[in-house]
Amino acid sequence: MKTPFPPLHRPLPRRAFLADLGMGFTGLALGAMLQRDARASSAAAWSPPTGLPHSAAKAKSVIWLFMNGGVSHMESFDPKPMLTKYGGKTIAETPFKDAQDPKKLALERLVVPDGNGNQRNTLYPLQIGFQKHGQCGLEVSDWFPHIARNADKLAVVRSMWTTDSNHGAQTQFHSGRHMNDGDYPNLGAWVHYGLGSLNDNLPQFISIGNREYWNKRDAHYLGPAHDAVPLRIDPNNPLDFSRPERPFTPEAQTLGMDLVHQLNALRGVEYPQDPALAARVASYELAFRMQRSVPEVLDFSKETEETKKLYGIDQPHCRDFAMQLLAARRFVERGVRFIQIQHGAGGAGAWDAHGGLKNNHTKNALAVDQPTGALLIDLERRGLLDETLVVFATEFGRTPGSQGSDGRDHHIFGFTVWMAGGGLKRGVVHGTTDEIGFHAAENRHYVTDIHATILQQLGLDSRRLEIPGRKRLEIDHGKPITEIIA
Repeated sequence: MKTPFPPLHRPLPRRAFLADLGMGFTGLALGAMLQRDARASSAAAWSPPTGLPHSAAKAKSVIWLFMNGGVSHMESFDPKPMLTKYGGKTIAETPFKDAQDPKKLALERLVVPDGNGNQRNTLYPLQIGFQKHGQCGLEVSDWFPHIARNADKLAVVRSMWTTDSNHGAQTQFHSGRHMNDGDYPNLGAWVHYGLGSLNDNLPQFISIGNREYWNKRDAHYLGPAHDAVPLRIDPNNPLDFSRPERPFTPEAQTLGMDLVHQLNALRGVEYPQDPALAARVASYELAFRMQRSVPEVLDFSKETEETKKLYGIDQPHCRDFAMQLLAARRFVERGVRFIQIQHGAGGAGAWDAHGGLKNNHTKNALAVDQPTGALLIDLERRGLLDETLVVFATEFGRTPGSQGSDGRDHHIFGFTVWMAGGGLKRGVVHGTTDEIGFHAAENRHYVTDIHATILQQLGLDSRRLEIPGRKRLEIDHGKPITEIIA
């Protein structure tokens, strides 16, 4: 039986026909019409980012350190001696009973009722001492001596608040929206979307460390091309599928890549607007280049022993985080824009001290303190701190009251974040909580104010990054914390 059409005369798929049309004589007329229509359109019509900043940038890169589970602000960077003075008393029995005024508590959205995030009424004494550090006299807990030595580099914001007391707030801190609000791009994805590459051989947005299901993706409606590239700090196996299972000659690899390019080009003719295909093509090409460039970045053999010891790579209690932060410095040195490092993932997060807070925070602080302090020192001595913005954040704080006998619950009404470098002021404290650390009292800041501050330092205006059909709420944009900007 004969086919209805000879092979050379089979009907073209509609997309292929339109694609071919644009290449022929008829396409000249079509192009002229489109050009005329473009001129007639409004000058204010939306256009995608150009890869250039919207204003003069003071920072080039961001190292985002996120402590999963909720660090106690009162036992890290916001000491509250009244907790010890009134320890064992209920809040109602102290001069601070108005902390539980229902009007002040009304900002909480109980979107996922659970056994945590509740009011804890009996004040729990501080579990660690504090000392003043640096010329600025910043008070830092004795759990963080290495960060404390960098007090004069820090801009500490003690007046953060958020709205949701379950661990979906991890997503909320990254994106400004709780996981139950839907899927929204996080800050790193917006930076990746808005700015061009500083090094075409390396990913511009990297994620290091384990991530839970509520914080698994980055770009969402911006498209998969703006997701972070997950990396392991292992030069022999930094990426999934980064090495062939058996020996492969460079010639064979080149032939394979050429074939993939041809197949992708054919597919692109039929589906020219497929963002998943475009992201896949870009990721394949970047992965090919990264096979050579990433292992070199993760090879610490050229680092001095002094540098490795500074980070604590020789210390078992902090070795993993030390390697991640040394890698972060090496990536920034080579032009990576945004490095997102998660500490303590697993379940709700390692810092989630509902019981045994003293043991929990002692162990976790040992894991992160020396590497974080070393990162600040190392960036500065290499001339990189002024152009690199380091963020030390967590999803919420912990309650002034005790949970059980020796823990603290989730606390959204006041907590602390600090930043350093990237054109920020040094050795400053901005905002306060009340005398028991319950509420952000002066210069209150929602989590997206941190985002807005970072974007401004990178020269980006979040409103100019919005895309049609995805109008953001005013709170999503946040406001830069101008008081800490140099």
